[in-house]
Amino acid sequence: MYRVIKALNNNSLLVLTEEQQEAILMGKGLGFGRKSGERLAEVTDAKAYVLQNDHDKNSALQTVNGIAPVYIEIATRIIDLAQEQFPRVNQDILLPMADHIALAVKRVRDGKLLPNPFHQDIITMFPEGYAIASRALGVIRELTGVELPEDEAGYLSLHIHAGLSEENVAASLACARLSARVVHRIEEALGCSFAKDTFKYSRLISHVHYMLLRIQRGEAVSIDINDYVAKNFPRASAIAQDVCVFIADEMKKTVSKEELTLLALHIQRVL
Repeated sequence: MYRVIKALNNNSLLVLTEEQQEAILMGKGLGFGRKSGERLAEVTDAKAYVLQNDHDKNSALQTVNGIAPVYIEIATRIIDLAQEQFPRVNQDILLPMADHIALAVKRVRDGKLLPNPFHQDIITMFPEGYAIASRALGVIRELTGVELPEDEAGYLSLHIHAGLSEENVAASLACARLSARVVHRIEEALGCSFAKDTFKYSRLISHVHYMLLRIQRGEAVSIDINDYVAKNFPRASAIAQDVCVFIADEMKKTVSKEELTLLALHIQRVL
């Protein structure tokens, strides 16, 4: 049983479920002639996208009112793409992703492109989300006639990653930014610059990314080679020490000796 909150277009409805959760129903002709408050006893050939209630935020109705229905349809199709590969996708990304796509399309139509300096880093750190985002560009082109640049696939992949993990978009982007800054600090200490499309760079930034996640979550690393690494790889250890001080200051977290040791090993690999 659903109660109609609003018909978005002829093929979609914003509804309230029996569990008092807001949801979007998508189905051919489903929204035609529907009125607010109408009850639907049974819905066939329709997909439901349940939105989590969050009383500290605006209701789905308030958000939906600011988004053209075509972008909501695009977002549901992207979630469907993700569900083809992953059994569990948090559908609460639907409206934020639809809103992001609407703004991205508007930027392109206005001739205002948004560069993504972390594009290659995002590809490396969130490969599953990026693969889906690349396919999503085709969906956006099909339904809007607008060709979004590949940089937008990077931003879009953060929304998809949020649906596949416990991280929200802001946290994922912050982690990508800090990871890139950490690698840049290592490059400066080494007096070199790694091409972002190389295995050497990908391996290093991937390690840094997962290192930052462990630190953020308070997860411990169990290794017992701290003294060996410090003695045998003094330059890498010194760079790692400096970088870990930087990370601790940025994240306001303690960085363990074991994390320092692992980072030193990865730095030693690129020396």
